[in-house]
Amino acid sequence: MDLDVVFLSRLQFALTIMFHYLFPPLTIGLGGLIVIYETLYLTKKDTAWKSANVFWIKLFAVTFAVGVATGIVMEFEFGTNWANYSRFVGDVFGSALAAEGIFAFFLESGFLAVLVFGRDRVGKKFYYFSTWMVFIGSVFSSVWIVIANSWQQTPRGSLVQQMTNPSTGEPWFIDGAPQMRAQMQNFWEVVFNPSTIDRITHVWAGCAVTGGFFVLSICAWYILRKKHMDFSKRCFKVALVFTFLGVLASAVTGDSNARMVAEQQPAKLAAFEGHYETGDGPTALHLFGIPNDKTKTVDYSIEIPGMLSFLVYREFPPKTPVIGLDQFHPDDIPPTQIPFQAFHIMVALGFAMLGLTIIGFFFWWRGSLFKQRWLMYLFVIGILGAIAANELGWVTAEVGRQPWIVYPPMQKTTDGEILRNADGIIQFQQAEWPTLEGGAVLKPAGLRTRDGHSQAVVQSQVLFSIIMFGLIYTLLFFVWIYVLNEKIRKGPAPVGEAVTPPEGFIRTAGEHAHDSMTSLREQAQDPSKLPGTSPIPKKPDKPSDTPDAYHGISKILRMFIEKFKK
Repeated sequence: MDLDVVFLSRLQFALTIMFHYLFPPLTIGLGGLIVIYETLYLTKKDTAWKSANVFWIKLFAVTFAVGVATGIVMEFEFGTNWANYSRFVGDVFGSALAAEGIFAFFLESGFLAVLVFGRDRVGKKFYYFSTWMVFIGSVFSSVWIVIANSWQQTPRGSLVQQMTNPSTGEPWFIDGAPQMRAQMQNFWEVVFNPSTIDRITHVWAGCAVTGGFFVLSICAWYILRKKHMDFSKRCFKVALVFTFLGVLASAVTGDSNARMVAEQQPAKLAAFEGHYETGDGPTALHLFGIPNDKTKTVDYSIEIPGMLSFLVYREFPPKTPVIGLDQFHPDDIPPTQIPFQAFHIMVALGFAMLGLTIIGFFFWWRGSLFKQRWLMYLFVIGILGAIAANELGWVTAEVGRQPWIVYPPMQKTTDGEILRNADGIIQFQQAEWPTLEGGAVLKPAGLRTRDGHSQAVVQSQVLFSIIMFGLIYTLLFFVWIYVLNEKIRKGPAPVGEAVTPPEGFIRTAGEHAHDSMTSLREQAQDPSKLPGTSPIPKKPDKPSDTPDAYHGISKILRMFIEKFKK
């Protein structure tokens, strides 16, 4: 394997984004369950649901914090390792990523403070509203990120043009190579590109499965140890329904997503299935096997004749062949081994999780769900399958689009027919790439991965950063696991126990800030209380409806200094 700078940069980004993606699906799915649990508390007036939600919100907050910390790194990688890519997509990505920060992150993080610190300090309706805002904020965040990624897969609403040098205003060349970018032409075509809806719905379904199995895993662990039984049983049942619906949605959206890929990126689907030769008749579906690029076959394969044609074209009996890798230029063919295995393992895990939830419903119907210890053990480890399926889905999508970092659209007729050259090779849409001599060269209207890399970064720098990121992320992972484990071991608070305000420094600072602001308010209302003044008669104050908590910045800073002096 050639460990060149491009490969190492791809490896670095893959490791950092896969680690980060442990957390967003978990927070989105868990956020949905938090809304459901809070709704049950308000409708049923049962304080057990209130106690349960306090527990889940603590776990949500810890996961959200780590997710934010790990997500920031990727934006810096765009500028350091992928400068050409950043220039190419900047005009398109700028609006999407800005919207993600303004409308999603701040919405989610702002109202999360209410969930963590505002229980019994704000009204029930406002607290319930905050649960929705946190959930909607996390969903909005996924929307804009997936829109940006979907545009890379199926670009629309943009035009590839040469950039101008910001210092001279002339057409921009670096070392003789024109600096190109995808200039946005239609914002809504960018947002609703051909793959956005299929991809975002599939992502949301995967988030529901991950969040659901997270709750099921913890509740099953409690049940096996006969701890917090009422809490575990009630939360388990709701999460089981939630997870089952998520798995069903994953199957439906996954099928729709695969059909979209067959239409927009047929080379990627061919890599998923190890489909080398197009053939004349219906195409078989490989259940498993090992793709062999030398012999153009799938070794040790068990296949279902005609099934892939049936799934793609909805024909019965199937007769239309699915496009194979032989209809693409060798330079445009993705690798097969990783997408094939990742795709098939993901699908297998999906069916396994569907079967597990159905078995859970069966024993629930029989009235013996929580007596099946073997089943509870399976639910404890079920979260690993949900996380693995999410990660493998992204590996499938990203490796399958190679060698493109921005996939060029195929040329099609007005009737939607794919255009091919005289050799039967599928043609991509073209863009003019200017030359220093004043001419132009036609190239596909996309960007190859090798052309998106930063030229100033060297191999040793990327390798060193991979090692450092590995050490830091390993430490961060164990800190996250440790904190989660401590909170899970402690368990939910007893039902009916009052939710206490924050303890320690935060509580003390808040109380001092309250006293300080109260004194300042009284002095402002009664000048006679200021130093060096005499009493002035005034009307009695009206009852104050000011909240109990105030934020005195100077007091908080002073308490911080005193804390660290000790």
